[in-house]
Amino acid sequence: MRNRIYSRFMLNYNVIAVSNIAKQLSRMCSNGNLVNVAKKAAAYRAVNEHVKDNQRIGIGSGSTIVFAVERLHQRVQEEQLNVTCVPTSYQARELITSHGLVLEDLDMNPVLDVVIDGADEFDDDLTLIKGGGGCLTQEKIVAASGKELIIITDGSKKSKLLGEHWKKGIPIEVIPMARVPVAQKIQAMYGGEAVLRMAKSKAGPVVTDNGNFIIDWKFEKAAKWGLVHSNIKLIPGVVETGLFVEMARCIYVGNSDGTVERIAKHD
Repeated sequence: MRNRIYSRFMLNYNVIAVSNIAKQLSRMCSNGNLVNVAKKAAAYRAVNEHVKDNQRIGIGSGSTIVFAVERLHQRVQEEQLNVTCVPTSYQARELITSHGLVLEDLDMNPVLDVVIDGADEFDDDLTLIKGGGGCLTQEKIVAASGKELIIITDGSKKSKLLGEHWKKGIPIEVIPMARVPVAQKIQAMYGGEAVLRMAKSKAGPVVTDNGNFIIDWKFEKAAKWGLVHSNIKLIPGVVETGLFVEMARCIYVGNSDGTVERIAKHD
């Protein structure tokens, strides 16, 4: 009798446990789908409004850019657009070629008509933190080569002040031998914590497409980011920072219901 009661209890317990896990997975999948709906809406609208025939286009990196390239491919097929694409990373290069788009580089096209990219966070001044994926230097080079930089994000990247939602810090690409002195100098100048980014699928640090390391500086408070960027760039061994100051023309923020908010400095 006691064994039957115990067995029945364990059966009910397992059914409840499996049910709870299923509910959690359902919520996770639902949240992921909603984020993708937001990213896709922002990417599609940006491509629809800023891409024109005979343009040279900079293609950014990250998960939202996947949808931008998808829409660009659709428009090229449907409208017979003649466009060339310059990538910011290996990922962007693969996206361009896998969609059958024309791939070129800054040697052939040093001036781009438009650059479309994502961001890890942006504030009310449209200052961006970029480089969560490790491509900040190439992203900034391509962005600076464009006549306009268009950013596409979901609502989680929108903050009043930098650091409000993005807690991983400002990425700083450094020459490997300079990683320790650079980290120490940044902490001495501005406080916070500057940490070498470690890889997740291999032993050792993350290595950028340029063969460098990345320091993630977890700052303590908002600052005059243009000045901070300039001062950090003066430290020997610093290649680039993930601060994009006064570079974005406008930002398309996708919502989970498919609507899109367009934010620009003059709005």
